[in-house]
Amino acid sequence: MVIRGRAPLRVSFGGGGTDVEPFCINQGGAIIGSTINKYAYCSIVPRDDEEIIVHSLDFDMTVKYNTRENYVYDGKLDLVKAALKGMDIRQGCEVYLQCDAPPGSGLGTSSTVMVAMLAAMARWKGVEMDAYRLADLAYEVEREDLKIAGGYQDQYAATFGGFNFIEFHGRNNVVVNPLRIKKDIIHELQYNLLLCYTGNIHISANIIKDQVQNYEKKDGFEAMCEVKALAYAMKDELLKGNLHSFGKLLNYGWESKKRMSSKITNPQVDALYNEAMAAGALGGKLLGAGGGGYLLMYCPYNLRHKVAARLEAAGGQLTDWCFELRGAQSWISDEDRWDYSQVKVQMPEKEYVFDV
Repeated sequence: MVIRGRAPLRVSFGGGGTDVEPFCINQGGAIIGSTINKYAYCSIVPRDDEEIIVHSLDFDMTVKYNTRENYVYDGKLDLVKAALKGMDIRQGCEVYLQCDAPPGSGLGTSSTVMVAMLAAMARWKGVEMDAYRLADLAYEVEREDLKIAGGYQDQYAATFGGFNFIEFHGRNNVVVNPLRIKKDIIHELQYNLLLCYTGNIHISANIIKDQVQNYEKKDGFEAMCEVKALAYAMKDELLKGNLHSFGKLLNYGWESKKRMSSKITNPQVDALYNEAMAAGALGGKLLGAGGGGYLLMYCPYNLRHKVAARLEAAGGQLTDWCFELRGAQSWISDEDRWDYSQVKVQMPEKEYVFDV
């Protein structure tokens, strides 16, 4: 028996950074975004002893623990240790982790891995958790137990899935508003968006720390307020299907977000962004905290190919993707029943036998 958990990565359109304390507590934060068909996976194979073996398939790393030991956070797969502790796992198992994007890509990878792990562990233990409880626990384990700096959006986006407008007022005061967007609008939006990997990753904690410090300054505070207001404006335009206006608001949001920290962009990102705009893009933004990762650009359909060509010529790597409307999922895979030595099929002329 194998227990699996899967959670989708996300793209944020507007409001990024307003979900970070103390802004979200003092002013209230708001973010609009959606999940995409890139995922974090967790597979759990129960064992009959007290040994826990964790395999990170992306990093080709294996770490072993014992259910009786006190987990020490030493930088080696600490996310897994915190999840095991948070779910009070006392039975031996093997855990396999894999993610479709690297850490620091701006797609919320670490939080999405946490959600996938907790979803699988809850399924294994038979613990019923609704989406809010799962997201709350993921935030608690990552931000409070592990002390990893960051906001609230990633855990809730990965858990709920789809297009959401999420409002933040601090711990246990997050409201997820699913957006009812017509399929035609979703298809058109996806066609007009390009997802481009810049080739660099970022350390979000450093950028967030700088952002929090700038919150005390007038320009930084005003920039965050403007980013929040743009999230509301983008929600309205998206619901009404005014996609070109939505695309132009992406540019306003990017210009405002850059004022929140000098670490959010760099010359390479600026060069890619400027090339896309010169080719006809209406707006875009760097996903996540900033500094690197994925760049999201909106362009009219008739200029899409030109923008794509300019991005690739400038060193960007375009990625195939689509929107994912489902959130975190878990299921049980009974692999034992798939183990055969032969497959037989009786046809009119004779019986065929295939070794498998």
